[in-house]
Amino acid sequence: MTPLPSPTRRSGGGERPSGGRDPYYDNAKLLAVVLVVCGHFWEPLVEQPGQRHLKALYLLVYAFHMPAFIFISGFFSRSFDARPRQMRRLATGVLLPFVLWGALLTLFDNALSGAHAKIQPLTPVWITWFLIALCLWRLSAPLWRTLRAPVTVATVLFLASGASSLGAQLSITRVLQFLPVFVIGLTLRPAHLKWLRETRWVKAAAVAVFALAGAAAYWLAPRLGAGWLYRSGGAAELHVSYVHWAAQSLAVHAIGLLLTAAFLALVPNRRTWYTALGAGTMSAFLLHAFVRQALVHTRSYDHPVLHHAAGQAVLTVFSVALALLLCTRPVARLTRPLVEPRLDWLFVRAQPAETSGDAPHEGGRTAPPHQADVVGQARSCSIRSAI
Repeated sequence: MTPLPSPTRRSGGGERPSGGRDPYYDNAKLLAVVLVVCGHFWEPLVEQPGQRHLKALYLLVYAFHMPAFIFISGFFSRSFDARPRQMRRLATGVLLPFVLWGALLTLFDNALSGAHAKIQPLTPVWITWFLIALCLWRLSAPLWRTLRAPVTVATVLFLASGASSLGAQLSITRVLQFLPVFVIGLTLRPAHLKWLRETRWVKAAAVAVFALAGAAAYWLAPRLGAGWLYRSGGAAELHVSYVHWAAQSLAVHAIGLLLTAAFLALVPNRRTWYTALGAGTMSAFLLHAFVRQALVHTRSYDHPVLHHAAGQAVLTVFSVALALLLCTRPVARLTRPLVEPRLDWLFVRAQPAETSGDAPHEGGRTAPPHQADVVGQARSCSIRSAI
């Protein structure tokens, strides 16, 4: 990734670097990945006795942190129409890391636990589900743009996924249950997001939404299993009737979208001290899993200090610091061969029209200037535009 240029003031209260990279999206990605890391480090503690406050915080974060990631992924897939250059990037920046990091995580867990789990290329290993899901969602992007009611169709598929057990391969259940969020991001107009991020009363309402959601999460903590927020099971896996599953899943889906909108409204619309770290979120997303699994396998979570608020506060500070560290440029450079490997030898040589750049477009028309900036940022970042 090239360094971000110095920002210049733009209308609407935000700042845009002179090179066209909007700091808002890097801020959103960085804050979202910090929440992902914190949630994963809290997870081994939340179901233990006396941890209602931690579980409430966990439920609040899990209600929207992946929907936020997926919405941003959909928004940055607006220009994807399966051209050869895009397909190469999808293969090397998403599909190959899915296989590679799944194998690395399996081998790492085996080494620490003494287990002998087999590497299964089609079955996601923990966090790698998002990579294969993103690959499938992005491949389907051209189809959704041809439908009259894409969000409705995606919601029907989401509801159908709960009627039977679909298995773990390709994380197909999560692919379908999070699909409406991706499609909403894919079909939303940039003007709508601009309104969300720049309207003052919306920001004030977002604060109120999070306050109410926090209170609701504390009340729900003893009553709601976190499995409802993972979106990885249907009615059979959650041991309820289909009608119960559909009603509760729709409620969780609606709350997730509301909190995602509130989160996006509160993301700083200007360059901050952490904006540049938003370009390295893929490294943090993948690498933090090894640190967390090391703590699990060394039984660090059994230490009494982590069962008290003070110890959990230290754990949270550690999680945030680790996420920021793993997003730094040196770490991103070090992991790039494994995160986005160059496999030029595998593909036919790009045609001159491709190498000169693709014209931003939407539905066959030239994109307006503000959308062209977004599309350009997505292309320059490849997978990092989504993570």
